[in-house]
This record gives sequence, structure tokens and C-alpha cells, in this order.
Amino acid sequence: MTVCTFAGHREVYSSAIEADIESALSEIMQTDNAFVFYSGGMGDFDKKCESAVRGMKRKYPGLSIRLVLVIPYMTHQLNRDKEYYEASYDDIVIPSELIGIHYKAAIKKRNRWMVDQADKILAYIYRDFGGAFDTVKYAFRIGKPVLNLAPKG
Repeated sequence: MTVCTFAGHREVYSSAIEADIESALSEIMQTDNAFVFYSGGMGDFDKKCESAVRGMKRKYPGLSIRLVLVIPYMTHQLNRDKEYYEASYDDIVIPSELIGIHYKAAIKKRNRWMVDQADKILAYIYRDFGGAFDTVKYAFRIGKPVLNLAPKG
């Protein structure tokens, strides 16, 4: 089983990003027959990746492909929009390591948890600051392969 996670800035400025994500995921689909994709569900890049994973599920019905939303803490929105979340994701998890963590630190710890679980990181990093940048820097530090889809500039 291959585990992949997403890390990207909230705003996506590339007009070709959907095609780039689909191409990257299609390549990943050639490497195994079972996949888990972890998403933090925050921002444009995560949403575009989630949509592409749903497309891969339709394109490759013979593969085991799971889309998991990883949240740092429980929110009212999750309960209020329960049907949407249940229809959109195969699972929703709050890592046990985050229990009792202050909410301001929980997102960073959640991102690191996703990187720790992952075999591959699909990224969209175009600036050298912010939570997504810190997440990818952490991934490089622990030796995880990162594919950055942001235009070089």
C-alpha cells in the first residue's frame, strides 16, 4: 500500500494545476494496487487534490483508493455537515497524538503526522514561509520524497 499526503499553500495561482495533479496521481497509480491519500482539507490545493483523487477512483475502479480527511481537532462544522463529509471522504481521522494539544499547535502537528505516515508528498510550494512550507521542509529533513507542482520562478 502506498500512502500519499498533500501539502500546499491555501492559494493556487497555476492555471494548469488540475492537469498537473492528475498527471502526478496517474503516475502514482502505476506503482501499486492500494493507496491511501491523506488530506488536511484546508485551501485550494487540498481541494483540487481531493477532487483529483475522486477522479482516480472512477478512472481506476480496480484499485483500492482511499481518501482520508485528517483533522487537527473536532469542529462544529464536522457535525453540522456530517452528510457532506461522509459522502466526500472514505474516513475522517483525528490522530491520537493530537489529543490535548492546543488548537494553535494542532495544525502543525497534524501536518507532521501526515508526513510521517506518507510514502510520498505531493506539494504546491511557491514561497519560503508558512505552514505548507514548514511541512515540506520537515518532509525533506526526514527523507520523504516530495513532488512540488508549483511553477518554478
